[in-house]
Amino acid sequence: MPYRQRKLIIERVFGSQQARLAETEVTRIAPKLHNGDLIFQTSTSSQSQAIQLATHSPYSHCGILFKRGKEWRVFEAVQPVSETSLAHWTARGKGGQFVVKRLRDAETVLTPAALQRLQVAGEQYRGKSYDLYFGWSDDRIYCSELLWKMYQQATGREIGELQTLREFDLSHPAVQAKLKERYGNRIPLTEKVISPVRMFESKELVEVR
Repeated sequence: MPYRQRKLIIERVFGSQQARLAETEVTRIAPKLHNGDLIFQTSTSSQSQAIQLATHSPYSHCGILFKRGKEWRVFEAVQPVSETSLAHWTARGKGGQFVVKRLRDAETVLTPAALQRLQVAGEQYRGKSYDLYFGWSDDRIYCSELLWKMYQQATGREIGELQTLREFDLSHPAVQAKLKERYGNRIPLTEKVISPVRMFESKELVEVR
């Protein structure tokens, strides 16, 4: 899609100010990006506040970057698992802001063959429904689970510490309300979970500046 047409669509959906912030950030970071980079943002979705409170982090959504032709795209677990332009993805986040991180030894690990495996690992999830219940099966999938499994399958790296749901801070009323909405009285406290912040804080990653 031509740049001008894409920009008009983003402005129509998110507003001109948010679109300008997104375009500025994308222009700034684009020359520094590599295939396989991970990108984090503060989502404006209805569940974002609960995730932030439960994990004590502003980062509530993440995706993985691949260049398609001349355009950077974000592959992500939304409804359904799919990809979107980096500019559109950025505009969806709070304030049009994001942080990009990269495998610390990407130059040696992310060979062309490894990047191919990474994309193949992701393609098996394309079109799958978003997992509102944060289960660990592959039937449905959520954002950080998608990225964790892609990297683990393609490179053997486990980016971020797995936790159980009971390890999160579930004390805030907003978190409790979301849990009640999703699970009723049967909260799966022992379910294995990977959160965006555990990936963000992983020593396997370094920030792209």
